[in-house]
Amino acid sequence: MTSPAPEAPAARLRPALVLRTEEETCTVVADGRTRVVAYTPPFPRPRTERVAPGNLVALLAASDGTELAAWRWFDAVVVERSADAVTAWEPNHGFVVARPRDPRRGYRPGSRAYLSAGLPGADWWVAGPAVDRAEDADVELAEVAEFVAGLGRRDRPGGPDRPTLAP
Repeated sequence: MTSPAPEAPAARLRPALVLRTEEETCTVVADGRTRVVAYTPPFPRPRTERVAPGNLVALLAASDGTELAAWRWFDAVVVERSADAVTAWEPNHGFVVARPRDPRRGYRPGSRAYLSAGLPGADWWVAGPAVDRAEDADVELAEVAEFVAGLGRRDRPGGPDRPTLAP
């Protein structure tokens, strides 16, 4: 008898758009459903200053069937594009110079894109264009899943403090 193949880490994460934030929870929409989710314990604080409506979050499927916000991408405005970088403006960080995940993707000034900080390889990444439906987001879920797994995160609220993920 063969055992089932292990689930890929990225399969446990899915994107959702933030509608509201509080310190312990955020209201998100994904797959046409609005719901309130808690954050994973190591999610940086203060959360109400780090997560805002319009941000994209990665929801982690917990073993008890709930979902937790485990990562956040900032919704930013593209200001300039050079051969190897994108300059974008984001309300919490001002102007940021980021490396595009896909250098072939075009980012036009005035368009919106998702930025992330904390993943290996760059201080800031441009993950993909901002979308109006979370399930259409083209962001680095596999890399985030690998990073989150490397932190040894627990898939339930509470527990000891862990390293923070992003500035």
